[in-house]
Amino acid sequence: MSRYLNCEGVSRRDCLKLGLGGLFGAGLVDMLRLSGQASGKTIAPRATSCILVWLDGGPTHYETFDPKPLAPSEIRGEFHPIETNVPGISFSEHMTKLGAMADKLAIIRSIRHNQGNHGAGNHYMMTGAPPRIPVGCGAFVSFHPSLGSTTAKLKGRNSGLPDYFSMPRMSRSGGPNFLGAKYAPFIVPDDPNKDNFRVRDVSLPGELETARFDSRRDLQGAIDRLPRINEPVAADPVVALDGYYEQGYTLVSSPEAQAAFDIHSEPDELRDAYGRNDFGQRALLARRLVEADVPFITLYEGGWDHHVGLFDRCRKVLPEIDQTLATLIRDLDERGRLDTTLVVMLGEFGRTPKINKDAGRDHWSNAMSVLLAGGGTPGGQVVGATDPQGYSAVDRVLSPENFASTIYTKLGIDPNQILYTPQGRPTHLVSDPTPISELMG
Repeated sequence: MSRYLNCEGVSRRDCLKLGLGGLFGAGLVDMLRLSGQASGKTIAPRATSCILVWLDGGPTHYETFDPKPLAPSEIRGEFHPIETNVPGISFSEHMTKLGAMADKLAIIRSIRHNQGNHGAGNHYMMTGAPPRIPVGCGAFVSFHPSLGSTTAKLKGRNSGLPDYFSMPRMSRSGGPNFLGAKYAPFIVPDDPNKDNFRVRDVSLPGELETARFDSRRDLQGAIDRLPRINEPVAADPVVALDGYYEQGYTLVSSPEAQAAFDIHSEPDELRDAYGRNDFGQRALLARRLVEADVPFITLYEGGWDHHVGLFDRCRKVLPEIDQTLATLIRDLDERGRLDTTLVVMLGEFGRTPKINKDAGRDHWSNAMSVLLAGGGTPGGQVVGATDPQGYSAVDRVLSPENFASTIYTKLGIDPNQILYTPQGRPTHLVSDPTPISELMG
């Protein structure tokens, strides 16, 4: 698997990977701990699941969905625009498959914010809340629950599978904050493109027979029935573990979990269409999780911090992203799932208008492009606009709060509600709960 670094030198492996570390190991306990409390009404959802494709590092808007062919060469870059199947909407030249289905897509070109580094920008777009204090470029910050964790808390289904997945790792601000580790994502770090792909902790270890597993479960239950354990002492950590071990047992023994991860049962031609690479097969796995009624799945794709050699890199990665995302949307549509599944693709910000001396573009939070499809989103439209050279959003200017409120509203979550920390302190889910009206259908 490729190892991607952002400009501050942070790699995939530098983040904490929350997951089930072993059958009874600390990973399970860490993932399934204390939860916060939330109050507030929910609203009728159009979408029941969300697949969020996170292009970490800040994908360029010029070379994807907001080309500027009339700008000077040092701004417009090396790529040309192409017409989509919607008259008047152009994408950059490597987005051919998505361009051919633009009638199913909505592109936001006018989100902007003031957090021009990875740590702060990631937090703002992943949570809908700006950082409370200045945050450095390499920071791993969590001042507010992420979109995925909040969805898991408020729309969890107790189906035998976790309600929030992130593959192959968690974005730096993709965690639960005060909601507690119970609502952290279940991480699937392994590459589903490999022939021996197997999700850890979703089946019994080979050396552990079912009888021994059941015996250990009975022993755990006997220990938990001891009077000392059942005393209602909030500070007793053992009391807090009971429910989380039970969830772990459920996951290990769940037929739904076994079926959802059986990617090898998919036809070869469909796997080829998604792309025989790690990102393509994770997208296919995400579709299977949607079919298992998982509410929120994040596909983390690193390597989008293109300060150097942007055009050479984009010639390789953009066709792969284009193929995989177009196949995912088409597959969901053909299975009757697109109307209830929201697909979103974005990063923390866009890139600078002027190409730098290293043939790259730098961080730029005044403009970015975000793609949405499904979940009742009207397709064939562009929301907002940047100026003719792409410096800034100038028409229908929107904020990360508007973006987050749109995601929540589509999932049937009231963005205007109050969440409470374990200490009883109130905090708004989103400070500006106004969704983007053009995307609501």
